Amino acid sequence: MIKIYDTTLRDGTQGEGVSFSGRDKLKILRLLDEFSIDYVEGGWPGSNPKDIDFFKAAADTELNHTKLAAFGSTCRAGSAPEDDANLQAILAVGTPVVTIFGKSWHLHVTEVLRTTPEENLRIIKDSVSYLLSENREVIYDAEHFFDGYKADPEYALETLSAAREGGASCLVLCDTNGGSLPAEVEKITRAAREKAGDTEIGIHTHNDGGMADANTLTAVEEGAIHIQGTFNGLGERCGNTDLTNVIPNLLLKMKKELSIDCDGLTNLTHLSRFIHSIGNLNFPENHPFVGQMAFAHKGGVHVNSVMKVADSYEHINPEMVGNSRRILISELSGKSNMSYLADAEGIDLEAHPDAARKAVEEIKALENEGYVFEGAEASATLIILKHMGEEVEFFDLVRYRSSVEHRRDGGTFNEATVKIKVKEQEFLAVGEGVGPIDALDEALRKAIQRFYPEVDSIVLEDYKVRVIDAAGGAEAKVCVTIEGADREDETFWSTVGASENLIEASWAALKDSIVYGLLRKKKRS
Repeated sequence: MIKIYDTTLRDGTQGEGVSFSGRDKLKILRLLDEFSIDYVEGGWPGSNPKDIDFFKAAADTELNHTKLAAFGSTCRAGSAPEDDANLQAILAVGTPVVTIFGKSWHLHVTEVLRTTPEENLRIIKDSVSYLLSENREVIYDAEHFFDGYKADPEYALETLSAAREGGASCLVLCDTNGGSLPAEVEKITRAAREKAGDTEIGIHTHNDGGMADANTLTAVEEGAIHIQGTFNGLGERCGNTDLTNVIPNLLLKMKKELSIDCDGLTNLTHLSRFIHSIGNLNFPENHPFVGQMAFAHKGGVHVNSVMKVADSYEHINPEMVGNSRRILISELSGKSNMSYLADAEGIDLEAHPDAARKAVEEIKALENEGYVFEGAEASATLIILKHMGEEVEFFDLVRYRSSVEHRRDGGTFNEATVKIKVKEQEFLAVGEGVGPIDALDEALRKAIQRFYPEVDSIVLEDYKVRVIDAAGGAEAKVCVTIEGADREDETFWSTVGASENLIEASWAALKDSIVYGLLRKKKRS
């Protein structure tokens, strides 16, 4: 069985812009345990007070599967393990597993530690032996092992022997600088495997050469059964092995046995995105397996094919990792894109054979004007319904006005008026807001509320502006995307508008958002 060792809470936090509070780390620890991660490295107790506090809190956390590990280094050169403050700090937090790193590369031994190769071997062996005598499971991380092996194969292997003689349960080969290639990892892991005897071999790679995941899977092919990495590849410089990629590849492609089974794997997308969210990080939507783009299809030929045979353009069923297929609407769309969207919206196109074609033509024309329908399926849905002859206009706009007043005493005052017509009745409403769009949204809601009181549960959740042609300066066309939501059933949707006038582009997206929300409510009633 392959054992998964997560170091998101330690190595992952060494990435630029990554920081988790103690409470954040506890939440992640519980989720990793629920996901059946075998080991979770919680931090380095000897390096900062926050990690010490985390371990104290974690001691009261019931874990059903995960073993919690504390991280640190071997004792200092010239000292005994029992006198080393770093090792004592590790033992003090009381984790069942301790992971320590030591030097494998002559360069680090002589130029960084400033000691002899012989003394380095001693501190590795003695540190492991001492921690083992304190009733801990000891995992040994051979730092810079691949670089050390390239420089001096014999000495790098001797460091593994020292850790093995000390009693380490696993010898982890680290590509700390992240520059090794798969062919090198294959050769060196094989040599280490032969040296290790019956001791487990592990792998810990970094992504500086873009090879972290490939190197990890290569090591597994050569006998590594302990994999270290982080979720979403978080980590110093270019990051670590990405467990979000490696786990499904091991389970689904390489058919390896893990503690995580296929049922558990369906939680992968949620776990991956939760970790980025709790760290207040922007999620990379092109992330394999778990990103929104991972199973998104845009070109008409692709969509036509994947609707007939999913395997034609999908390497796995997205539901296996808790993701879903998305069909994008754009100038590259064909009738298949529209048919897929219609099916998802519960729209029957069979009685309107020309509707999909006309919708495609209109969307292509609008995209040529600056609209971007990718991710704005609600606006595309309204276009389809229009060409089916469906009534989707809940109100007609008579006029709107938006004003921004800058006051002498500081600050701005934003006001909008909207006059609409519903069933021959006209109504004028005034709205105020923190900005002109917020004021326009408020005015529109007031204007239609007497006719459609259900609008109160429809909210504007997000608002984004993109400049289409920056070279146009102040006259550049802008594309506005609005995310709307229904508070009653927690459903979200997006709409789009484009114009040289920001207010007009915003109005188009805002109107579509309200109309789509009302349409959903009408269907449900």
